[in-house]
Order: sequence, then structure tokens, then C-alpha cells
Amino acid sequence: MLSSCIVSCVSPSARPGTTSWRHSVTPATPTRSSGCTRSAEPADRTGGRIRVPSLPSGAGPHLLRRGRHLEWVTLGWNVAGVTVLAVLAATASSIALAGFALDSLIEIGASAVVLWELSGTGEARQQRALRLIGIAFVLLAAYLLTQSVVALSTGHRASPGLGGIVWTAATAAVMFTLATAKGRTGRALGNPVLLTEARVTFVDALLAVAVLLGISLDLLLGWWWADPVAGFVIVFYAVREAIQIFRVGHS
Repeated sequence: MLSSCIVSCVSPSARPGTTSWRHSVTPATPTRSSGCTRSAEPADRTGGRIRVPSLPSGAGPHLLRRGRHLEWVTLGWNVAGVTVLAVLAATASSIALAGFALDSLIEIGASAVVLWELSGTGEARQQRALRLIGIAFVLLAAYLLTQSVVALSTGHRASPGLGGIVWTAATAAVMFTLATAKGRTGRALGNPVLLTEARVTFVDALLAVAVLLGISLDLLLGWWWADPVAGFVIVFYAVREAIQIFRVGHS
């Protein structure tokens, strides 16, 4: 911390036989000027403390609440999506829609884990939940891989309708919006959990686009193989997520 000193310089008085004292407050670094010791640098008014930019008062709790609200919206949309997609998949005999419904079911568990993290739930409980989610992704990949291979080998043709296109398009738009909002909130908080969840939500939006493309090509152009191929996209994603979860669990 920089300090300051009081330096007294003697100068002749204007009146003979008297002496006047000139006092000045100057910093400690000395220089020579007219026989008086002075400092060339100004005093540090902050007391030498480094001021680190911080969030405004109350901003931290506000951002945490926003993060939780975003997760609740994601959770609610996926809960509705499981029901809607299950009905659409059964009606259309669509492997892609069935896989996306199962993926939404798993994402419900992932959102619950993030909500536990933001509420300060114990790490051991979170790790157990993550392992269960990893196992669910493995089962999802095995199921979709089998169904997609069988569909391609037997020439199974789905009967997708407009409902599947509308729902997957809406899901893609909602998930892209949520991913952007989570990313901004996570960066403002410096919270790696929200930043990771933002990436997961972004990938979920990409999956919705893949399924949308598959059922649209099947419906509009009669490309029946596009539906099971979209299922392979979800298989790849499920395997990647499972590997990542188990890798983190063992680290």
C-alpha cells in the first residue's frame, strides 16, 4: 500500500526576522525540488486494495432464480413432450418420434439433476442420479439401434402426420431459445452447471431438427428410410452422453 508523508519546507518570510512554515501532504516517493523533499506520485485513495468487478447487490440470487426458472420450463416442456410424442409415435409407427419421446423422458431426469445442483443437494445423491441417467441412455441407444436396423432391413414404413412436424418444430424453437437464455445466465453467474446444461439443451434442439427432417422427408417425399436414419442420430447422441457421464463419474 502506498503511504503519504508530511514534508515541511522552510522558506524565507516576506517579513525580516520571521520564518514561515509551509506544510504539504505528498506521497512517499521522493524527488528533489528547490531543496525540499517531495513526492512525484499521487496518493492511492483506495488504500492499495484491488477492486474486483462483482455482481450488483442481489444480482446473484436473482440470476440463480432465473436459472432455476429456465430449468423448470425445460422440465415442463419435456414432461408434456413425452405424452405428446408417445401418442404421435404410436399413431404413426415412427421410430424417430418414439426415440425422441424416450430421449425427452431421460432429459427430465437430467433437468432434475441440475435443479438439485442449483439448490445445493448433496453430491453423492447427484452422482447416483447421473449414473442412472447414463444407464438409461445406454438402454435407449440399444433399443433405437435395434429398431432402426430392423426397420431398414424389413422396409418398415412409418405414417408420419402433420402433428409430428408441428411438435418437433416447436420443440426445436423452444430449446434453441432456452439454450441461449441458459448460456447467458450461466456466463453471468460463472456457473459451469448451467453452461453445461445450456449445451445439452442446444443438442436437444439439434435432435429435434434431425427428427423433424426425417419425418418431413418421409411425409413429403416418401423417403421411408429417413425415419429410421433419424433414429440413428439419436443413437449416436445417447452413446456419446452415456460415455461422458460414466467418464465423469470415474474421474
